[in-house]
Amino acid sequence: MPSPRTPHRFRRTAALLTAVAACVALAGCSSAEPSAATATAPSASARDEAGSGPTARSRADETERSAPTEVTIPSIGVRSTLMELGLNADGTVEVPPAERGMTAGWYRGGSVPGTPGPAVLIGHNDTRFGRAVFHDLKNIREGAEVLVRDGAGKTLRFTVTGKEAVSKKAFPTEKVYGPTKGSTLRLITCDGEFDAEGHPVDNLIVYGDLV
Repeated sequence: MPSPRTPHRFRRTAALLTAVAACVALAGCSSAEPSAATATAPSASARDEAGSGPTARSRADETERSAPTEVTIPSIGVRSTLMELGLNADGTVEVPPAERGMTAGWYRGGSVPGTPGPAVLIGHNDTRFGRAVFHDLKNIREGAEVLVRDGAGKTLRFTVTGKEAVSKKAFPTEKVYGPTKGSTLRLITCDGEFDAEGHPVDNLIVYGDLV
């Protein structure tokens, strides 16, 4: 939690990330049609802070120019272009559509890879069309290399520092989305047993640091 002396802008930004992170924790991916559970949308003040005015437009323009374009994980045979993901109309975080299950996405509400803070990449484990881009993410090991190509064509190298499977009902929001001094990476997919509707009950989270 930010200290009482933390700047007001940082507190608002942290609140926004906390709200949308909860949505990501509930993102569904399964052998059936992917779905996203209802989640609380960011507050009006947080939306105003992040989504209006000249500063926000400049930030959006900068993000558009520097958005990552590709992720490669040699040790598990992953290579995918990256689509941009935002928020759905109901406030839940977008996931790649089922028909693009072999394509991962970058959540543009997080950090841009290579800048301070956590950059979040989301991909399906499988969909109704079969196995998807992060199907083998569970096999990744500490020390593995994750390559992310940025908007300028530069390849950024991240090293995996750990992974964990967590219940979607107990998603570690601060650990995943909390501010970091360096550039960090989070890869998120579904994991675990299936519920009555055919959706996995857990998330698999992989953590990485920029080399």
